[in-house]
Amino acid sequence: MNRDRVNPDTVTLTVTPALADLADARGVGVEELAAEAVRRYVADEATRTRVAATGLAQRHQSLLRRLGE
Repeated sequence: MNRDRVNPDTVTLTVTPALADLADARGVGVEELAAEAVRRYVADEATRTRVAATGLAQRHQSLLRRLGE
């Protein structure tokens, strides 16, 4: 594969029979199902990251306050 021609905004996904069956059962295209799955994954990861960052900030609040002075 020529890496110079790879579009960084594109994801290649192997359509397995299970993925095709699920898309068919839901009445959506495989691309739509995959896009929905990626959106959900990114949203879940963003939530986990915010929770972790908030916890770190709370645990190190006094240090952060001193560094801000």
